[in-house]
Amino acid sequence: MSRPRTLWEQGNDPGLQVAALAVAITLSAVVLELRIGGDVAWFTDVVFVSACVAAALLVRMADFFTVGVLPPLLMLGVFAMLATTTRETIAHPEDGFVQAVVTGLSGHSLALVVGYALALGVLAIRHRVQVQGKPLISPRSVTDRPHHGG
Repeated sequence: MSRPRTLWEQGNDPGLQVAALAVAITLSAVVLELRIGGDVAWFTDVVFVSACVAAALLVRMADFFTVGVLPPLLMLGVFAMLATTTRETIAHPEDGFVQAVVTGLSGHSLALVVGYALALGVLAIRHRVQVQGKPLISPRSVTDRPHHGG
């Protein structure tokens, strides 16, 4: 009898499909936030981080590289698009293209770092589980520990 697949073993979608989904989700958040508030703010950051983690969980192992480079390219693409179309949503209207992109990236650098770190962390865990066949915590290691309670 085989054991049930863990969360780390579930992803089996092609990398380009997962990347397209992450782009669509992130751009949808940008459009929604621009319609509601007029600026790109925290909602887009939360959706971006969530999209990065979801992409890392959904992608098949053969396409880990695609998702591994996705977060910075996705954020760069979003801010390049905004710098071209609605510069005032991420920077001063008089800023040039490059300055607007840099301003957008710096203003959302925490989301970029968190999304990238979580995506790489999920990919690393998935790689370990799938290649070594070891769960991160085995049921035996949890139940066989001596209890040090009072």
